Amino acid sequence: MMNSAATDAVTYPVQTNKLRWWFVILILLGAIINYLDRSNLSVANPLIAKEYGLSPLQMGVLMSAFLWPYALANLPAGWLVDRIGPKKMFAGASALWSVVTILTAFTNSYSLFYLLRVMLGISESPFFPAAVKAIDRWFSKDDRGTPLAIINTGSQIANGIAPPLLTALMLAYSWKLMFIIIGVAGLVIMALWCFSYRDPKNGEVASIQEAENQVAAEHKVGWGDLFKYKSTWYMIIGNFGLVYTMWTFLTWLPGYLVVGRGLSILKTGWVAAIPFLVGIIGVPLGGIISDYFIRKGYQPIQARKVPLVSGAIVAALAVIPVPYVQDINVCIALLSLAYFASSVPTGVIWTLATDVAPKNMVASLGSIQNFGGFIGAAIAPIVTGAIVQMTGSFEYVFLIGSVLLIVSAISYGMFLRKPIEP
Repeated sequence: MMNSAATDAVTYPVQTNKLRWWFVILILLGAIINYLDRSNLSVANPLIAKEYGLSPLQMGVLMSAFLWPYALANLPAGWLVDRIGPKKMFAGASALWSVVTILTAFTNSYSLFYLLRVMLGISESPFFPAAVKAIDRWFSKDDRGTPLAIINTGSQIANGIAPPLLTALMLAYSWKLMFIIIGVAGLVIMALWCFSYRDPKNGEVASIQEAENQVAAEHKVGWGDLFKYKSTWYMIIGNFGLVYTMWTFLTWLPGYLVVGRGLSILKTGWVAAIPFLVGIIGVPLGGIISDYFIRKGYQPIQARKVPLVSGAIVAALAVIPVPYVQDINVCIALLSLAYFASSVPTGVIWTLATDVAPKNMVASLGSIQNFGGFIGAAIAPIVTGAIVQMTGSFEYVFLIGSVLLIVSAISYGMFLRKPIEP
C-alpha cells in the first residue's frame, strides 16, 4: 500500500500558483451553475407537474430526460476533450447549455420540454472532463486531489442553495424566469473562461508534472483499449451505485418531503437544503483525506479508496432506516448523514480517474466512469417514480439505494487495485 520512496514536495512560482488557483475558482463557479441547471427541474417539480398534469411516473421520465443523453454523451465528450483541449470544450459546452436553459423557459408542451432536457444533457457532458483535464495540466499527481475535490464541491453548493434560492425565485416570479436567470449566469461564466484560461507554458509546471508528461508521451493507450481493462469496468460499476443514490436525492427529495412527509412547498424549499448543505463539507473532505494518505506514503489509488469506500458504507447504513422513522427531525438528520457520507466519495471519483488512466486518456477514462454513474442517475428517477406510483411509499426507494451503495464500496474497495498500463 505504501510508496517505496516518497516524492519530494512540489513547488510552483508564486504567479503560476495564483493563476492555477484562479482557474480552480472559475471552474468551481461553472460547476455551481452547471448543477443549478440540472436541479431547477426538481425544485419546480410540483408546479410543472401541476401545469402539465403529469403523474409521478411521467415526472420521473421527464427528470431522466437530461440523464440518459448526458450519460451517453460522456463517452465522446471525454475523447473530444483529450483531442481538442479543455478551453474550447468548456467554452462551447457552457454556451450551449446556457442557451438551452433559457429556451426551456419558453416551452409550451411536454414533448418540447423533454427535447430541451435531452439537449441540456448533451451540452453539459463535456464540462467535468474539461475541468479534470485542466486540473491535470496545472497540478501534479501529488496535489491535484484537493483542487478536484473543491471543483466537485460546486455541485453540493448548488444543491444546497438551489432549494431556497430557486424556490424563492419561483414563488416570487415564476419557474420560467428562474430558468432564464440561471441561463444568463452560465453565459457570464463562459465569457470569463474564454477571456482568462490558457494551458501552462514550458517551465510553468513543476518538474514532477513535466516528468509525468514525458512518461505519457512514451505510454499511450487508445480510447477503445480502455474497455479491455478490468479497472475500467470496476469504476463503471462502482460509480453506478454512487450516482444512482445521489440522483435519487437530487430529483426526488423535494417531492419526498412534500408527498411522503406532508411538508408545504415553501417549507420544503428550506428543509431540502439541509442535506445538500452538509454535502458541501463532505466533498472537499474526500479530497483532503486522500491527499493526506498520499503524503503518508500510500499509493494514489489506495489513498483515494479510503474516503470513497468508507463514505459509501456509512451512507448505506444511514439510508436504511429513513422510511421507518416517524420524527421529521430524525428523518432529516439521517438524510443529511447519508448525503454527507455519499458526498465524500464524490471528492475523489474524478481524481481517481487521473490516477488510474494513462496520461493521454485522463478525460476519456473520467468520462467513461461518469457514463457508468449517470446510467444509474438516469434510471434512478424512473425507478423511484414507478415505485412511488405502484406502492404509494418511498420504502423500497431507500432500500435499493442502500444496496447499490454497498455494491459500489465492494467494486472500488475490493476489485480496483492498479492503474491502466499499456
